[in-house]
Amino acid sequence: MTPVATQPLQDGDLLAAVDLGSNSFHMVVARYVLGQLRIVDRIKEHVRLAEGLDGHGGLSDDALMRALDCLSRFGQRLATIPSQHVRAIATNTVRQLRAPHNFLMPAESALGHDIEIVAGREEARLIYLGVAHGHPPRGKRRLVMDIGGGSTEFIIGEGFEAIERESLQMGCIATTRRFFADGKLSRKRWKEAQTEITAEFQQFAATYRSLGWQEIFGSSGTIKAIGEMATSMKLTRGAITDGALATIRDKLLDFDRIEDIRLPGLPGDRRPVIAGGLLILDAAFAELGLKRMLVSENALREGVLYDIVGRGGERDPRDASILALCERYGVDREQSARVEHTVLELFDQVAEHWQLDAEDRRLLAWAARIHEIGLVIAHSQYHQHGAYLVEHSDIAGFSKTEQQFIAALVRNQRRGLHLPSVESLPDRLAKAALRCALLLRLSVLLHRSHGREEIPLHALSARSSGLALRLSPQWLAQHPLTEADLDSERDYLKDIGHSLEVEAG
Repeated sequence: MTPVATQPLQDGDLLAAVDLGSNSFHMVVARYVLGQLRIVDRIKEHVRLAEGLDGHGGLSDDALMRALDCLSRFGQRLATIPSQHVRAIATNTVRQLRAPHNFLMPAESALGHDIEIVAGREEARLIYLGVAHGHPPRGKRRLVMDIGGGSTEFIIGEGFEAIERESLQMGCIATTRRFFADGKLSRKRWKEAQTEITAEFQQFAATYRSLGWQEIFGSSGTIKAIGEMATSMKLTRGAITDGALATIRDKLLDFDRIEDIRLPGLPGDRRPVIAGGLLILDAAFAELGLKRMLVSENALREGVLYDIVGRGGERDPRDASILALCERYGVDREQSARVEHTVLELFDQVAEHWQLDAEDRRLLAWAARIHEIGLVIAHSQYHQHGAYLVEHSDIAGFSKTEQQFIAALVRNQRRGLHLPSVESLPDRLAKAALRCALLLRLSVLLHRSHGREEIPLHALSARSSGLALRLSPQWLAQHPLTEADLDSERDYLKDIGHSLEVEAG
């Protein structure tokens, strides 16, 4: 299938990535020059968002205000960069919120750009992409580990492609809270905590060891801090070895309390969470048999920048993921291509009036390509089955919000409209999703026979809450089932306060 058209990057364009981590918020601005990225600005602030979690999906007012203040400063720097060249990614802490929209609405207002929540494995893919570009591949398989504030990612990859991705609910903040909530340190407590952490690694460790690797890289603030400590203690020249790690651990455990920790190379702002981060790395070295880890300066935000480049070029990673879904679920590619062609023809006629943009068009096209994946489960209610698969599958390259958007279109391609699936989207997307769903419904309806004939669409015009479709009268007369389906569609749209007029001419 032909990739969905997108505006290519131009030489000199500025791109920006914002990483809303559980411990720190990062922003990186780069200029696209001769196919490469040149970093022109970096900002990092310790927001400690995860400290505001209350254990029930709520976020403290103090943590929210720290986040909004930081994002407003980031927003000033981003004010002159086009929105299509900015991606802001929210990770584990925002994933844990009971009502993430309550955070996203003021956060997006402060930043001046949309914020995407990504699943753990998508976060892992972006981390690997950043590390791989920072250390050009040399034909060796790599293990990459990233310890964040709320989650830890493990990735095995070759070249610029991740082969295996895992994301565990443990990070430097969360693990420090879990095992050292009272601030006390001891070797006995450390050993018991290491046993628990190691048990969580066992769900993927055997698979990873069987794949193997020739290089190991670590990224994120925790691993960088441990690398700096190893250098300051003259244990290594920046890398982290098993021997250096053991020495740092022993010196840390000489302190009775976290607040007393004073180690060479350890920044003061990382002291409160270093115990949890070091514990995770210590357990990973032991369970995976690691001997030496190189420290990468690149991480998630750089991966996001290179993902923007991919989306703005001929190799949008999302195209490959949609193709993989089609193959996995045995989609009728000819039928989906017909539906996609027609729905994009409809889209282009109403996009300006309905204020739909290029990203809406891309998401609609991908929804058309996989609209029948639910048939792999059953024909009955296949639109519901398909929506579940889209929303809950691990689809590389897509944020959780993008998957929800496509799932809403698949869910609403036929029968009565299911408004909750649309209304669960952020307000900025709900109207576009409903309008795209109405277009997909028409295209699916017109191609119900799965025939190869072209549909003689004469015109489609949009109103604020309805559509007027003009078709050839001869064609309509020859397709009584389609005419009956269009009559039913009028009733479905009427139920939600919309209209459909079908004109012959």
